[in-house]
Amino acid sequence: MFESVKIRRQCMLDFYSHYEHLCAVQGSVPLKAVKANLGQGALDLTVDRIKAADWAPLLNAIWHNKTLTSIGIRSFHHQGLGDSGVERYKTYFRRKIPPIRSKDLTVQLCKAVKGCLSISDVLKNLELQGLLLRERDLIILTKGLATASSLESVSLAHCPIGDGGLETICQSVKNSATIRYVNFTGCSLTWRGAEHIANVLKHQAMKRHSEAWAESLRYRRPDLDYMTGLRRVTFNCNMLVGDRGASAFADCLGEDLWLKALDLQQCGISNEGARSLLDALQTNTTLVVLDIRKNPLIDHVVMRNIIERVLMNGNSANSEFKWLMSPSSKDALKTRPKKRTIVLGSGRKGKATIRIGLPSKKTVNSGKKPTSVKDSYSPKPLPPGTKGFLPWRTAERAKRCRGGPVDSTEELPVKIQTGIPVKVTVESACTSETEETEDLSIIHDVIHHPDLAKSLDKINATKYHQLQLDLEECMGKLKEEQRARVKAEEQIMELEVENARLRNLNISLSETLRAQSVTNMILEDEGVLGSIENSFQKFHAFLDLLKDAG
Repeated sequence: MFESVKIRRQCMLDFYSHYEHLCAVQGSVPLKAVKANLGQGALDLTVDRIKAADWAPLLNAIWHNKTLTSIGIRSFHHQGLGDSGVERYKTYFRRKIPPIRSKDLTVQLCKAVKGCLSISDVLKNLELQGLLLRERDLIILTKGLATASSLESVSLAHCPIGDGGLETICQSVKNSATIRYVNFTGCSLTWRGAEHIANVLKHQAMKRHSEAWAESLRYRRPDLDYMTGLRRVTFNCNMLVGDRGASAFADCLGEDLWLKALDLQQCGISNEGARSLLDALQTNTTLVVLDIRKNPLIDHVVMRNIIERVLMNGNSANSEFKWLMSPSSKDALKTRPKKRTIVLGSGRKGKATIRIGLPSKKTVNSGKKPTSVKDSYSPKPLPPGTKGFLPWRTAERAKRCRGGPVDSTEELPVKIQTGIPVKVTVESACTSETEETEDLSIIHDVIHHPDLAKSLDKINATKYHQLQLDLEECMGKLKEEQRARVKAEEQIMELEVENARLRNLNISLSETLRAQSVTNMILEDEGVLGSIENSFQKFHAFLDLLKDAG
């Protein structure tokens, strides 16, 4: 056996050894990030800073891998994330485009993943986040998913594949016997993508209904939890899904017995789509997570009703399907705090700009004291000798003596003169954080709030009492039915006796009629014979007359 083939076969059983061997052959240094999570059998990389020359040994090692249980390739590079204007273009030209954004490298990556999926028996999790996957890449990836024998979770979060790319991926997910979780967060999907996923769920439901029927033969009880098919679908951050996509999901959820979790955060759903989902929950008793938070067009009452109905389907605290409490958008792509500008007055003396900064709830302190509203306000210093001039040492001492944090609701020590245009810029907290806290408060109130927990217990107690009353009522109706049945059976016996008597009477009457008919026939026969005899007598008399006449 060739030495290279022997080394390759040995290295297939150890990913990092194979990777080091390939780096030594190429003459490059192995990346430290590759070894970070290999102790747990996982390859988790942020690939924005990996050079093009370092990709060849890594992709070759992935292609021939048989030991990794999880592969995660993430990219957080997005162009034009700065503010509008010159600053945006400065940021754009300052940042280099990583090699992972090129067509050739994404094709090689998808081929490597395809090769790994075709030979690996232990790979369970595949996550490609923020990659620019084109149609050719998705076709290669679909072929790899079709040959996977152990893959359970597929995530293409923040990969702009669109509805056409999702349709390509669904061709392999539809017939997969192992894939249970799919994540299409922020994939530029619309209601057509929701219909593609709904068609996959319907197709799998038909197959599993036939399997359940086959397993229910000979008085067996089918185990629905161990059947193949999707268990969780994550569709967050696709704003064009809307009510039409929610209705498509509701149509397949009404009779589905297998899907456990459906995440629809930030999908542009309004009350109409939420009500269709609530109607589907009237017949669906297996769904334990239906996350429609961060949809501002849904009333809190409708959202609370949906969450309470889902929590009643099962004990979500003990379920393996948890609510996604973390924000669905990427932390690295958080936008800057939004600013609101108000211009007052119209004059010719210039503009006065006031910046009011509202501290966010999640701030990172880098060893500095938190600045208040007064500290953040710094008016333009006056030149010495003018009225109101204050030396900077005196100003600092006055500021220290003032002390104490200032509430954001206090007024600023600025006098606005009439006739001077004033520009007020308000820096508000990040909207994603506020929306997150509002949406999480609903789940927190429903799950952790003691009053709501007591209300749920009261609802369960009232339902139990109502069921007991219904049971007693049904038992009373059953006793009445039994008494009525006994009376009916007695009447049936009486009618059977009467019927037997009438049958005997009918038989006797029929025998009498038969006897009368026989006698009538005899009498009729005698009359015929008499008429024949008379006719013969007449004939003989005629013959005698002829004889006498000669």
